[in-house]
Amino acid sequence: MNFSKNVTFLILSFLLVHSSFAQINPANITIARDRWGVPHIFAKTDPEVAYGLAYAHAEDDFKTIQLPLLGGKQMLGRHLGKKGAAADYVAALLRIDETVKNQYDTALSPEYKALITGYVQGINEYARTHPQEVLVKGSFPITNQDAVKSAVLSMSVFSGIDRSLKEIFDGSIQKIIVDTTRRKYLLNEKKRNFNPDFLENNSLKASNAFAMNSQKTTDGKVYLNINSHQPLEGPAAWYEAHLQSEEGWNIHGGLFPGAATILHGNNENLGWAHTVNYHDKLDVYHLQMSPESPMKYKFDDQWLDLEERTIKLKVKVAGIPITVKKKAYWSKYGPTVIGPTGTFALRFAANQEIRMMDQWYKMNKAQNFSEFKKALEMTAVTGFNIIYADKNDTIFYVTNGKIPIRKQGFDWQKTLPGNTSETLWTQYHPFADLPQVMNPKSGYVFNMNNTPYSCSAPADNPKIETFDPTMGIERWQTNRSQRFMELIDGYGKINYEDFKKIKYDLTLPKALQYFADASEINTMNPSEYPDIKESIKKMQIWNKTANVDSKEAVLFMLFYDFITKKVIWRGELVARKLTKEECVEGIRFAQDHLMKNFKTTNVTLGDVQKLVRGKKELPVFGINDVLASISSKPYKNGIYKATQGESYIQLVKFSKEGLPEIETVNCYGASNHEGNLHYDDQMELFVKQKTKKMTLDKATVIKEAERVYHPK
Repeated sequence: MNFSKNVTFLILSFLLVHSSFAQINPANITIARDRWGVPHIFAKTDPEVAYGLAYAHAEDDFKTIQLPLLGGKQMLGRHLGKKGAAADYVAALLRIDETVKNQYDTALSPEYKALITGYVQGINEYARTHPQEVLVKGSFPITNQDAVKSAVLSMSVFSGIDRSLKEIFDGSIQKIIVDTTRRKYLLNEKKRNFNPDFLENNSLKASNAFAMNSQKTTDGKVYLNINSHQPLEGPAAWYEAHLQSEEGWNIHGGLFPGAATILHGNNENLGWAHTVNYHDKLDVYHLQMSPESPMKYKFDDQWLDLEERTIKLKVKVAGIPITVKKKAYWSKYGPTVIGPTGTFALRFAANQEIRMMDQWYKMNKAQNFSEFKKALEMTAVTGFNIIYADKNDTIFYVTNGKIPIRKQGFDWQKTLPGNTSETLWTQYHPFADLPQVMNPKSGYVFNMNNTPYSCSAPADNPKIETFDPTMGIERWQTNRSQRFMELIDGYGKINYEDFKKIKYDLTLPKALQYFADASEINTMNPSEYPDIKESIKKMQIWNKTANVDSKEAVLFMLFYDFITKKVIWRGELVARKLTKEECVEGIRFAQDHLMKNFKTTNVTLGDVQKLVRGKKELPVFGINDVLASISSKPYKNGIYKATQGESYIQLVKFSKEGLPEIETVNCYGASNHEGNLHYDDQMELFVKQKTKKMTLDKATVIKEAERVYHPK
């Protein structure tokens, strides 16, 4: 990039983004890299810290940061081809551009707009000085609104928009038919053959969080486990950072690429963890279309026109961007799609709300529970459970979200009539309506993606009957929640080492919660199946513990992988008991896999399942849905590669005086550049279930840092 282009880039950045804010001087920002390469960002103001975060994160993983930003700008197809163009189409279909444009000036706080301005300046400066790393020509500079759009798109995905669109386009969505004799909408007799909530509950998504106060701890301190189970790599993988300004911002924790704040972690006084929750975040409507005019739909007593737009998508094909035109529709309910079985509309909170990152910023800055709760009352973060703890001995749980106030009398878990204003909600439940528990007598709160009606001891739990049933709040348990309850019931008060033992537990509960019930294995006579006799015996004597040395856990891991892909997902995903024949088929697959690839069944879980980064491969513990969960996929030579589950872990101990004690570990390292020292330097800690010490004390960080510098 020549001098004149550099000047042009800076001018554009200033005019597009920073017209009402001063240009930040990088010399005022200090980045201290500790021995693990984790960035600790120090500056006088919050926007300067955000600039430093953007720059430091870009140094470690600029490629991944660009992915959500390209999605928000509807330019992902120019990088990823068809797959990226699909995301661009969704962003256009949801009219995220318009939502952000209409709300940006009035909805966001001045403090957050200043913060995002600093972040955008930092990421633009990195792009300007590293043009060879920019994925799509012309994608920089980004604007403040671009950054907000990427957050809205991300939250829409967390709301389930991708799953619903897939069902509409492949024709599996539940339909509604019109009974012309009674002029009513009726559910089509052909129901969905699976429950999507069960799919979400039992897929690879999983997270753990729990907190204990002095009622439960032996030393009177407050413990917090932050343990979200995310993908190990990609735009939804955690990045670790410490942010400190002279304006009261001092926090350590995890964030996703493109975020200008910590998303969960702890400051000097409090901390919180997130887990994914599954209340009804998105409604699907089957529109009643006119038989005379295919672009008209009935709404109450009127026939209205679908709004139609043509979206121009840029798609990279064989390295060349081509333009593809696609129609996008809009109805009273919102984004609308014409599928093979009808016309369906989608309505959900995430594409109508742009303040989610503003709320997270306020959560970062809160200094006590009252301030934290005030931030939560925005209900701008449209999902995620929250487990909270602070130095004042407060613990708290809420199944957080922006949940519509829906009319009684409809089954909101199914496809809805799209011809009436009675199903068109316009308001949301206030925060006080959400299931929550504060300082229970038991002294602990928890969530492992299970029902919020089981978040503490039985006597302290929220009561189902006191909440609006149209919220669609989940009622299931997971293996992890069941196991946690088994473990916690075995203790009176608990010390910190036992707290960590629970967090790192690798044993399934007594009664398994998988959607595939394989209990038939226990009734089988191994002698009836001579070719797999020894493998059946191993499965029958397994202690349900998935440590790295287990020769039984590896059979179960392979068995369950086969059952999930070959039996349960044959278009019939329902919770059911497996037949004896299906169990035999799964065990035979597991044994054959070991014999084909390892020439013996005398192998351990760690022989087959590896944590892989570049050329480094380490045996790793865990299977899907134990507390220390690891999910893996076929890799090479019969080996499975860990892809999701235990990833970034943060354990916090609060005392009434002094700074909290913090332990963390990331599954790989701080950098995503192969060859960098910190590309894989935490892997050994991770597989040994060990942590590294962190601190919020600036003097200590600077003294012990391996490198201290300013953004260039």
